[in-house]
Amino acid sequence: MPISRSTIGTVFVGGALSVTLAALAYPSMLGIQTASSDQSRVIASTRWGPLTEADRNFVVFVRSAGLWEGPSGDLAMKKGTTAAVREAGRHLVIGHAALDASCRKIAPELNITIPNQPTPQQQGFLDTFKSDTGKQFDSDFANILRVTHGSIFSTIAKIRATTQNTLVRQLADQANDVVLDHITQMENTGVVNFNQVNNMETNPPKLPSSQVTPPVPQPGAPVVALTVPSGLATDGVPTGPTATPSPSPTPTVG
Repeated sequence: MPISRSTIGTVFVGGALSVTLAALAYPSMLGIQTASSDQSRVIASTRWGPLTEADRNFVVFVRSAGLWEGPSGDLAMKKGTTAAVREAGRHLVIGHAALDASCRKIAPELNITIPNQPTPQQQGFLDTFKSDTGKQFDSDFANILRVTHGSIFSTIAKIRATTQNTLVRQLADQANDVVLDHITQMENTGVVNFNQVNNMETNPPKLPSSQVTPPVPQPGAPVVALTVPSGLATDGVPTGPTATPSPSPTPTVG
């Protein structure tokens, strides 16, 4: 079943991802008065190595992705019409809970403000899943999430290859394992339209930053935590090596 044209028009892919959390993401809350377009610019020196704008944006993006993909997985477990779709939902819930725990652990150490809500675009995806029923749900779920996970995959590799920050590097390692698993799970549903997905990944829509930037959390608001529901089996779901703060800084070379 093809994805509707209106849905396709809202799917963010590689090109949009690169501006999703650009330097304008929470600049005032991070004490940055003027944002730069240079993602390699070092914005903080930490005991785990220098933190660049790209590093910070990656942590925020991983957190933001979980805020809609985790609930999407919960919907799939309840609404999926096939065992494969429901299983994909289980992997989403468990994988993003693990990534979320890492983001919540390292963000305070790196002085990164993380969102409590997904971007408006991501919320739109979640709203689509909430309104979908039957086979339309299966199709939208598998195809949209195959696009979003496929798009972030190359970004994970770039962060892993370039970051000099130990904690960000650990998060990239974990995200690589989790996202690859989620890509595989979407493909296992048997309803992914690869021609359409490839087209969306190679011809991304140009979206305004307001649509792809998560809202700044209210001062003092408790941090929302993604957790695995009690009783949900976690067997066989890759969650990757967790990002654990340690006092050892990253090596200068190597």
